[in-house]
Amino acid sequence: MPEIVDNAARSRFEATIDGHRADLLYERDGRRLVLLHTEVPEALGGHGIGGELVTAAVDEAAREGLTIVPICPYARSWLRKHPDIAGRAAIDWPDE
Repeated sequence: MPEIVDNAARSRFEATIDGHRADLLYERDGRRLVLLHTEVPEALGGHGIGGELVTAAVDEAAREGLTIVPICPYARSWLRKHPDIAGRAAIDWPDE
């Protein structure tokens, strides 16, 4: 799997593979890490990179004692399908 980097200056987790960048945009709101939008280029689709980005966000939230707020539909759906990962950090599920 690719290296996932927290580009805090741009508020995104990102991975670059073969010149293509996938990212998960976020916003920090106090002790909350709000996941806003996941973007995976078509060239990188189908390889689990979106899930790796969400996992990196959850792991960082767990390390820092933050609560995840999955506003992004992809991140929210992925976390619901992967309770083993979702259970690593507190999650404030938004109303759907």
